[in-house]
Formats: sequence, C-alpha cells, structure tokens
Amino acid sequence: MTNERQGITWGHGALRLEIGIGPDGDIRLTHLGPPGETAEAERHRAALPLIEVTATGHGRHWSSHRLIDTTIGARMRHRRHHALREDGWHVLTVELHDPETGLAADVVYRSPDGLPVLRSEVVLRNEGKSTLLLESVTSLAVGGLTGALESADLLWADNDWLAEYRWQRRPLRLTSPRLSGRVRHGSGKGAFTQAGQGVWSSCGSLPMGGLADRQTGRTWLWQIEHNGGGWRWECGVREDTAYVALSGPSDTHHGWRHPLAPGDVFRTVPVALAVGGDDGPDGAFAALTGYRRAVRRPHPDHRRLPVIFNDYMNCLMGDPTTAKLLPLIDEAAQTGVEYFVIDAGWYDDNDGGWWVGVGAWEPSASRFPGERGIHEVLDRIRERGMIPGLWLEPEVIGVSSPLAQSLPDEAFFRRDGIRVTDNLRHHLDLRHPAARAHLDQVVDRLVGELGIGYLKLDHNIDPGSGTSSRPGEAPAAGLLGHNRAHLDWLDGILDRHPHLVVENCASGGMRSDYALLSRLQLQSTSDQQNLQLYAPIAASAPTAVPPEQGAVWAYPQPEDSLDEVAFTMANALLGRIHLSGRVPELDPDARALVHEAVAVYKAIRADLPQAVPAWPLGLPAWDDPWIALALHTPAATYLTVWRRPGAVDTTTIRLPYPIDAAARAELLYPSISKVTTAWDPRAAELTLTLPTAPSAVLLRLARPEADAP
Repeated sequence: MTNERQGITWGHGALRLEIGIGPDGDIRLTHLGPPGETAEAERHRAALPLIEVTATGHGRHWSSHRLIDTTIGARMRHRRHHALREDGWHVLTVELHDPETGLAADVVYRSPDGLPVLRSEVVLRNEGKSTLLLESVTSLAVGGLTGALESADLLWADNDWLAEYRWQRRPLRLTSPRLSGRVRHGSGKGAFTQAGQGVWSSCGSLPMGGLADRQTGRTWLWQIEHNGGGWRWECGVREDTAYVALSGPSDTHHGWRHPLAPGDVFRTVPVALAVGGDDGPDGAFAALTGYRRAVRRPHPDHRRLPVIFNDYMNCLMGDPTTAKLLPLIDEAAQTGVEYFVIDAGWYDDNDGGWWVGVGAWEPSASRFPGERGIHEVLDRIRERGMIPGLWLEPEVIGVSSPLAQSLPDEAFFRRDGIRVTDNLRHHLDLRHPAARAHLDQVVDRLVGELGIGYLKLDHNIDPGSGTSSRPGEAPAAGLLGHNRAHLDWLDGILDRHPHLVVENCASGGMRSDYALLSRLQLQSTSDQQNLQLYAPIAASAPTAVPPEQGAVWAYPQPEDSLDEVAFTMANALLGRIHLSGRVPELDPDARALVHEAVAVYKAIRADLPQAVPAWPLGLPAWDDPWIALALHTPAATYLTVWRRPGAVDTTTIRLPYPIDAAARAELLYPSISKVTTAWDPRAAELTLTLPTAPSAVLLRLARPEADAP
C-alpha cells in the first residue's frame, strides 16, 4: 500500500484500488480495476468522493449552470488510513472528517484474496456538538467505470412472485442520454435507479445490478447485502464516464431519516462490486459466486448438499396429516432422500383457519391423532434414515392468536402508535426482547424436544414502510433496526444449533439477498408450480445464489409424460433438489426416472460447491424456447439444456471456456433421452438435438479418462 499524501494504492493480485488525496485533504476514488490497468485521464476527472452523505440542511446547489456539491460527503477530508490482512481478506480503512459538522467516517474496503470483488461499508460517528438528521449515506460510490458510453449496457433483474430472476439488459444511453454543453456536472437525475420497497428485499427487483461493455466484454456487477426493502442503486453518467452509487435506505425513496446525536454511530449496509474481465457477465458472476462463498457463514450443508423432500409443492399443499405423510416418507426414503420437511399446516387445528391463528407453533392434535401425535411421523422419518424438518413463519402473529394479546404492543410493528395489520397478521419487531424471547423459545423447543434438524423459514406478508418504536422515529429507520435485529436473531439460532439447516423463503424468492444468505444455508427460488415456467428460474438462480444454496422444486405428477418427469427433475440437478409432487402415484417408468435423477445428483454434488455458473445461450428470457446453464469445475463442465415448445429441435451452444480439446459430451440424465450431440473442440461448439418438447438433459463435458458419475 502506498502511504504518500498524494494517494493510496491498495489491493492484491486480482484487484487494485487507487485513491487520490489533494493538498487540502480532498479525497476521491480514482480507479478500481485489475492490476496493471491504466486509468484514462477522463476517468480521473470523474472520480467521486468516497461517500455521499446528505443530511437536512446540507445539500447541493446550482451556480452558473453547474451543480455544486456541498453535501457533507463532498466536504470530508482525509484524516488517516491503514491496511491489514485478515483470514484471507485484504482490508483497507480510510478515516474521513468534516470540519464543519464534526462528522467522522470510517470507509472500510474488504476484498478476498484472489477475487476481483470489493466489499464496502461505512461507519459514521458524530464528533460534533449538534445532532445531524441523516437522509442518505452511500455504502460505495465509484466513478469513471468506463468512458465507452455508447457501448455500455445496464443490467438488472426483475423479480416477482412466481417469476424470479428475470435479467434485463438495456443501453445506458436510454436513461443517460447525451446532453448539450450547458450543464457540465450531472446531478444523477438522468441516472437509472433501482430501489427496494416494503419489507421484502427482492420484491420487484433483485438488490443487484450491473454494467457491461458490449464491445470489450468488461462487466461490473454489484449487490446490496440488505434483508429489507430499504436499498437503492443508481448508475448514470458524470463527466462523460459511467458511475455507480450503492446505498441502503434514503429519505427520497423510503422516507428514511436517522438522527445522529453527538457521540452516536451509524453503520451502512454492506455492498459488493465485482469487476469482470473480457468474458462478459459470466466472468463477473463467477467472481461474485466466489465472493459469496468467501463471505458466508461456514456450514456443513454447503459441502454435503443432502437431498430434500418437502411435502408442499404440487403435493399436500399445506394439508399434512399422519395418514398422508407416512406413505410419502416411505417413498422418499426409497428414492434416496436425506431430509424430509413437513411444510405449512402441521400446527393447524382450525380446519384450514390457521392463517389468522399462527404464532404458537404447536403441533396439531387433529392432524396427528393418537397418543404419540406428531412424534409418530417424526420417528418414521428418522427410522427411514432421514432427518426431519418443519416449516415456520416466525415473524408473524395471526390476529386471532392468543399471542396477539399476550405479547406487549411494543413487540409488534407500529406506526403512529397503532399496531400494523397486513392480511390478518401482525408483524413482530425483533428489536423488542419479548418478541425475540418468544421466537428463541419456539426454535429451541422444536430442535430440542421434537428433534428437528431443518427449518424452512417463510415470510408471506408485506406490512409496508416499516415501524416506529418511539415517537419521531421514521418507519424506514425502524425497519432497518428490525432488519438488523432479525439477522442477529438468526446468528443466535445457528450459534446455539450449529448443525441446524435453515432455508430462507419469502413467498418463494422475495427475500433473495446476501444479508440473509451469508447466514442461511438455502434459498427457496420460487413458488412456481408449472415445470416449464420453472426452467428459466432454475437456470437464472445462480445469478443470485451459489448453486449449492439454490433450492429448486422438482415435482413429478402421475399425469406427466416421461419427458415432463425428466424435465422437472432436470430443473434441480445443478442446484439443490427439493423433491415434492405425488411420487408414490407414479408408474414404474416415471418412478425410475426420479430415482435415477437422485442417484445422478448424488454422484455429481461434490463438484457443485466449487463450480461457477455460466449461460452459454445468454441469461434466460422468460419465453426463451432454448435455455442452457453451465457449471464449470476444474475437471469438467456440467450443462443442463432445456427445450420448450415452440423451438426447432436443434441448437448450437458455444462454450468459450477452458474445456479440454479432448473432451467429449456425455449424457448423464435422463438415460432414456434421444438427444444427439456433436462437440467441435476447435470452435468450442456443441450442437445438440432434442427431438421432443418439452424435454431437458444434463450433460458432462470432460476428458474421457475423467471420473464419470
């Protein structure tokens, strides 16, 4: 690291960051990219302050047709900096200070060794004499990304219930058009902006984005690691180059305000930015995948990848009973399942009225009759060699639950002193000790008394802007506080029960974020019930979550054709199998396809935690007739290809990756497929014919001598 007053150079073999420091201490991030890359002069001119802080009474103004930045962030000056190495991470802390307000900031950059990814967060301290009312704080701001604006494309992912991970790509110039010469300093008003909403972090769009140069292939990808809707990013043009700014909640988009009294501290939400090479978005997603593995909490599940059966999707659909579960348990065990999860309804004694009465999470006596109750079912699961799991929606209390009266009003989301109700449910505020004590007692009882080894934590309401625990607290500030308390509660669960496997779910993929997924082991990718519509979701899921954390439903039905059974099973083979459906009712040929899929998955799953994803036909569009997902490992490439109705029967897939010239394409699943393939190693092209639609196959490309599953 360079320590001279004129600047800081910091990084490692995969990433270099340069910060310029002026004679008066003015400090700006001048370069972020691969080592050896020289930043053009125009990119230096476009350098931004390390952070942007807006507070009431401290903003921007116009002078002589030019926007003058008088925000606190622009006034901050370099105080000191230091670097260290920490458990495989490079860490740089830059200390800043605003002499006018007394606000101090620690800008903390982290990067895992060998990966071109920067993680950033900011810690603010009020060292002044007056309270500052914060309105927005960036976690990372980077200017000068590229001057090739005419070839720059924005990337973002629309994300809706039943239609998750739908990536879009549009020219940057559509939202940041070329301007005439009057205005020299863009205000960001013409930038492309994405922002979260409500309590779900990925409702409407993923907390992610990107910028790609369609000529050079260089791609920047970013993610905001926040478990609520209070996040925002913008990407636009300043000084004829592209910039990006990433932040948590703001006053403009979320009504967020935070009073920072003298001596108080505020920490922003973490964000990460991956810098790809010349291999387009695939290279940046590979880097981000490696980063996600480095930043998450270690857990045995990430290496073992056990097969899971869940009784919900296209199966019991929230109506479990002893009589219905026992044959499913026996069939799952014969199939090779290792965890059996009882989904919603196991606590319902109200003939389907459980939605408004949830909260106590006690097993139903009517659904599990007899002296042993639910223990009969749980013991059968264990007798068949599987680990039992349960569904839970911990953050909600139904309006008719006794807990709605016994817990104090302060334990719930409130606004203007009134308890918030959404869809006949109240939402717990986990900052309150009574709320947290209730949930701790529930989890400890389920794990300790029932022997549960797997929890699926769901979340199915969106109670709006947040909560005010005290007069004057902005609901968005209360929501941020609850979000952080939620993460702390999850950390506590896993500290007490380190082998418990916890799945993250919110009406499918409505909380796909890496605040939660850096802690929890799996992510439910969707509630989509149509096997053909699930294909683009399953193929795109590795953009948001590493393959070994992406739970994908496979739900064969007795009325499905053999091609359809293979299609739904193939959906899950490069992720985490969440088997469901009416498996005991399948005919022998269809059942054999299910057993075969599980056996193939067990043979290849040891490779998945080291694999990085790629999309040789491009990121899937919702209606694409051909879809392909590749996972690259040092020894082999696994490739799932889907053909949906409306496509011709042949496609050519280019795989410009380090695949051995002697490699051949081997069919792994299904063995009954009539697929034909021709691999051209010189062109790195695979021509593939699937004679029927819908159909899907899993292939392995490797040298013939490589071990085959």
